[in-house]
Amino acid sequence: MNKIIVTVLFSSLILFLAACGGDESANEGNSDSSSGNTVDLVASNWEFEQDTYKTTAGDITFNLKNDEGFHGIEIEGTDLNIEGEGSATTSLKAGEYTIRCTVPCGEGHEEMTATLIVE
Repeated sequence: MNKIIVTVLFSSLILFLAACGGDESANEGNSDSSSGNTVDLVASNWEFEQDTYKTTAGDITFNLKNDEGFHGIEIEGTDLNIEGEGSATTSLKAGEYTIRCTVPCGEGHEEMTATLIVE
């Protein structure tokens, strides 16, 4: 009986540590921007992976990946537009821009936005 309890507790501990452990370096790259002048956007149902993306002024490549659903993006005030997964490059000056989903993706589509800060 004790062996079963110990095994269950040990298994629970392993599962807990695996769920909380994760690779911290993978999250660091997504916390405030993408590397260099590349911005990686991940779209799922009615939201982007991040609320805010940061990068530096100049030529910027945007990569769109759809985790759930089918999405597209536009950056207001620019000619950048990606429909579905893909990449596009544009030159941006310093400022704050709004990223919007361009593909009607359901009830939360109108609120599917993120902020791009170009420094």
